[in-house]
Parts: sequence; structure tokens; C-alpha cells
Amino acid sequence: MASDSEVTVIGAGAVGVCCALYLLREGFRVRLVDRGGPGEGASSGNAGNLGFASCVPAAMPGVLKRVPGMLLDAESPLKLGWGHLPRALPWFLRFIAAARPARVEAIAVARNSLLSRLHEGLDPLVADAGAEDLIEPSGLLMTFETEEAFEGAAYATDIRRRNGVRLDILDGNEARQIEPALTPAVVRAVHVPGLAHTVDPLRLIRALARDFERRGGEIVRATVRGFEIGPDGPRRVLTTERGGLDAGRIVIAAGVWSRTLAAQLGTRVPLEAERGYHTMFADPGGVRMRVSVMSTDRYIAVTPMTGGVRATGIAEFAAPDAPPEMANARLVRRHAEALIPGLETADRVSEWMGPRPSLPDSKPVIGRSPRFPNVFFAFGHDHIGLSLAGITGKLIGELAAGRPPSVDLTPFRPDRF
Repeated sequence: MASDSEVTVIGAGAVGVCCALYLLREGFRVRLVDRGGPGEGASSGNAGNLGFASCVPAAMPGVLKRVPGMLLDAESPLKLGWGHLPRALPWFLRFIAAARPARVEAIAVARNSLLSRLHEGLDPLVADAGAEDLIEPSGLLMTFETEEAFEGAAYATDIRRRNGVRLDILDGNEARQIEPALTPAVVRAVHVPGLAHTVDPLRLIRALARDFERRGGEIVRATVRGFEIGPDGPRRVLTTERGGLDAGRIVIAAGVWSRTLAAQLGTRVPLEAERGYHTMFADPGGVRMRVSVMSTDRYIAVTPMTGGVRATGIAEFAAPDAPPEMANARLVRRHAEALIPGLETADRVSEWMGPRPSLPDSKPVIGRSPRFPNVFFAFGHDHIGLSLAGITGKLIGELAAGRPPSVDLTPFRPDRF
């Protein structure tokens, strides 16, 4: 039987790898288990932004009026397979409840308590891995193509300001001075100076994973199917390919797959797969983007990366392993080409889909299992998993070491639902 000094982390995405690294720093022996290689799941296909300005939750006042129309609009960024509706309906009811103004304010404060420590958590790991060249502090432009859209975002802008995010309000011409590749249709923008992005999310996670191994961590490629639970809790992780793996302590950081694993350990959470799509424009000769761009009108993010430009978007609620609907990626492509016209010159275009782990109150689950003291949860980071990976890892390390966490984890407790 493994001792409490041995920890098995399930999930080798951004959050799981950072948890594993911080647990090593705390003196634990750590094993990282995933059916794929580090970063090969949803972490590989994100927009790459380290979004410290992302305190605004997904559910905002007025969402109840917008959602039905969005679901019926083929051009909308919100997609829901009708066969998935019975399972997703409880999630949407909780989502709508989270849009009440008082809850929005509290959720924003909770998200900001983590996001404000983004670099505190992530930067030391990036430096130790020698991966600083994969981070670019270029800034972010949030763009608007109508005055109406800009005015509609006033509350979100105010939330960011009140949570300490420095913002500059620009007109269209000022925005194009910062990013000349923007369409002339942009009439307003919010500039977030200093916001960084990674030029290659997959390479970044792989660099962190190599550092984990270099420091004595073990990576096991296997599919986790359950646990062997004794009188003092789960002490073996059961896998399809490797049989049982002894585990003194367990961290569940398996993204969308965490819902099933947590349920096996007696904790049920309303976690849904919010599937996102991206289009990668390889070597668009006519475009040399300077900053990351998020279009509020078009619900997409466009990020300059190694070898090209990535456009991400869509929130599709479906089973995580259902076949991808690549018409969604093509919708992202059309919007990206309208926002950044020169993208049409790209030599090659590739498409991707990945399931984001989303909770209806836009807050992750971070903390000790309510039922088993040797189990820790770290999942449900929706669109900001890369941003929150480092600080989440640091918090899990503190909890496992028996120290008070450096962030109040009450808003993120696993049993809040």
C-alpha cells in the first residue's frame, strides 16, 4: 500500500501537470496518469491567452432572454444537440440562476481571487522548465464592430475595472494602430496592456511535463476507470492498461472526465463538456498580428502563434466523446477572416475540437473531497484552464502539505452544488 507521501494525479492537461509540479515541490512522490500524452487534450487547442482580465462570468444579467434565440440561430456561437438536452437542462437552469446581479458580482470576485495570482502560480514553473520563450506579453484587444455592442459590454468592462484590471478604451483607428490587421469595421476596442499569451500551448505543457520527469516525477499513459476503496478511502487507481496503481493520495484533474471519477468517489458535480473549436491558419503571408484579439460581436478569439494564427470559439454542449461537428470550426473560420481579412491568404488551414470542463457558476472545483480526506479535486476551469493552472497547482500543493491555502477556497468547494 502506498503511503500518504505518494500522490497520483489523474489528468495531464495544464491543470494536472501544474498540480503534479507543485506537489513535487512540496516533497511528495508524484505519478501523473492520463490516457494521452501531456497537454494532448483540451489544453492543446485553446486560445493561449493568460487571461487575468477574465473575471467576468459566462452567465450575465439578461442571459435568459438571449439563450433561446441563440440556440435557434445557425450562426450563433452557442450550440446544443437536442438529444443532449435532457442531460444539459439542469446545467442551464443553474447557469441562468447564476446570472442574477448579486451572484455575478460574487462570482467575478471569486474568479479574480485566482486570476490576480495567475503569474504567481505559473511563472515559476515556466522559468524552471526554461520555457519563457513560449510566453509573449503582447497585450489583448477586445473589439466591437457597433456602438451598440460596445455599450452592451459596459457592465462587463465595469466589473473588470472594479476588480483591478487596467483597461484603455479606444476608438477604431486607435485599435488599428495597435493591430493594423483588424478590419475597418471595428469602431471600438478595449485594450488590456501587458496581457500575455503562449505562442504554442501544447509545447508549453510538454515543456512543463519534461521538467516534471526531470525532477523525478513519473508519467503513466493509461485510462483510469475507477478506484479500489478501502476503510480509509481510495488507495488504488484502477486502469484499463496497467491494472491497479497504488495511491496514497489522489488528485482528480481530468477535465470533463472528472465528473464520472468524482461521482465514483461520492461527489456529484454538474460538470458539462462545453466543446470548443479552433481553426489554425498556417503561415498567412498577408498577416503579421501584433496582439491577441477577442471579438465581442463574433464570440471568437484570434491569437498569433508559432507558424500561424489560431482562431477559437463556439460553445457546443454535447457528450465529450461525440463526433465533432466541423461546421462549427468553419463558422469560426468565417468570423476570423471577417475580423482579420488577411487570414484568407493562409497556405494551410486545420481544424480542431476539444471539450472544455464547464460548471454553471463559472468557477472551478478546487479543494479536498468532502468524503475522502486523501482525495483532492482540481477541475472545471472552463475557458481559463491555462490561466488558472499554475495557481490551482500551488493551492493543491498547499492543501496536500497541510498548510492554509493562499486563496480562500470557500467559493470553489466541491459540495457547493
